[in-house]
Amino acid sequence: MTKIAIFGVGLIGGSLALCFKGKPGLHVVGHSVRPESVRKYLDRGVVDEATTQLEEAAADADFIFLCVPVGSLESYMEAICALPLKKGCIITDVGSTKASVAKRAQTMDLNGAVFIGGHPMAGSERSGVEAASSHLFENAYYVLTPDSSAPQEAVDRLTELLQHTGAHIVHVEAGEHDEIVGAISHLPHIIAVALVNQVRGYNEHNDLYQALAAGGFRDITRIASSDPVVWRDILINNRTVLLQLLKEWRANTEQFMHILEEGNESLIEEAFRTAGEFREGLPERRKGMIRALYECYIDVPDHPGIIGRIATELGNHRINLSNLQIIESREDVPGTLRLSFRKQEELDRAVRLLESLSFKVHF
Repeated sequence: MTKIAIFGVGLIGGSLALCFKGKPGLHVVGHSVRPESVRKYLDRGVVDEATTQLEEAAADADFIFLCVPVGSLESYMEAICALPLKKGCIITDVGSTKASVAKRAQTMDLNGAVFIGGHPMAGSERSGVEAASSHLFENAYYVLTPDSSAPQEAVDRLTELLQHTGAHIVHVEAGEHDEIVGAISHLPHIIAVALVNQVRGYNEHNDLYQALAAGGFRDITRIASSDPVVWRDILINNRTVLLQLLKEWRANTEQFMHILEEGNESLIEEAFRTAGEFREGLPERRKGMIRALYECYIDVPDHPGIIGRIATELGNHRINLSNLQIIESREDVPGTLRLSFRKQEELDRAVRLLESLSFKVHF
């Protein structure tokens, strides 16, 4: 029997547990320092066994997944590596920064274990074990960052185990991972936070900024609402990469300022054209670091029960609606509803259904 110990059974850890639990030859043990969390893991059937004891969870484990915040990784590694681990045990993490933890692992006595960094590039707008799903990683990239000292046999074993997630497993050097993820996820979060705070400052003197920022502005800056503590740890751990990225961002911004100062229409058009061409080439249906939006808008008449009818029709056709927002509803004026879904497939089915019911759908 292969024992898998998961420390931190939240969204990511819980989803991994659900991917492994019930598979032939696999036994999943969850760990939390809080007894109420342990009971929750068991009550929800996420793990086969759960404990508050670090040593009990790690004892004889073949795989140890550290699904704790980035800021807690080193302390967990130190505590676990001080225990009598099974020879050849593979320790991996799920943090979105890899170079810092890989460097720390190289300086530690792993007590016969092997460390292989990992990063499943998928998430959800929800958090906690309640949001865990065995489908979370399907069609997502799961990055492994083994260093040269990691035995190929161990890398192969972990890669094989992770096939249960349905993710696409790729092997990348830790520093390269941090550069790429810094550009496509960490930098956009910084820009979104800075932009929202800039507008927040304007709003202190004129509250029309907040009133008029609804809709598109809210959508393109939604990642500014990410967990402050989680992102504090991520950005600090990847700060060397991010400082360079911010310097390059500043240079690009200054270049755009010069274009505007000169009133150079052709260069403005060129900037939008090249950006648009690159963006159109980005994969649409693959999960990534920043959660995709699967949304549509429909115009609805101001009739009693119309919203309930829409929700009922979607439910009758087993289309899972994740969120519904009334954008505008005034007497004798058609209102607008924003419908959100968790998958592209569900959005596509909803659009076909709503159009067949004579609703006007737009994006």
